[in-house]
Amino acid sequence: MGEGRGWLGRRFHRLTADNQELEDEDLQRASVAVGAEPMLACRDREEACVAGSIRSVTVRARSGGPSLEVDLYDGSGTVTLVFLGRKHIAGIEAGRSVKASGRVVVRDERTTIFNPRYELLPVSSTSA
Repeated sequence: MGEGRGWLGRRFHRLTADNQELEDEDLQRASVAVGAEPMLACRDREEACVAGSIRSVTVRARSGGPSLEVDLYDGSGTVTLVFLGRKHIAGIEAGRSVKASGRVVVRDERTTIFNPRYELLPVSSTSA
C-alpha cells in the first residue's frame, strides 16, 4: 500500500498503477482508519471487525426464511454479511460504506459473518 516507499516511489507508483489497484489501496487505508482489520486477516471462529464498500446485496431463502446477504469489499478481500430473517435493511445498498463486526465463519473458502453488528459510514470513510 505504499509503506516503505519514499516520496518519489509513492508518486511513481501512483502514476504506474492501474485504477483498480489504486482504488483497492484507498479502500484498505480507509478501512484501517476506521479501526477495522484487513479482510484477508479474518480467521475462522474468531471475532473480527471489518469495513469496506458494499459490492452486492442479495435476498436468499435459508432454512425456510429469508436472509439478506451483503458482499463487503475492503481492497484486500470480501466478507459476506448475512442477516437472517431480513429481506431489506435501510441504508444497506451497493456502494455504501459499512463497518461490521462479529464471529467469522469460513466455509468453502467463503468468509461470512452471520447477524453482524454494523454501522453505516459516511461515503468518504471507505470509498475513494
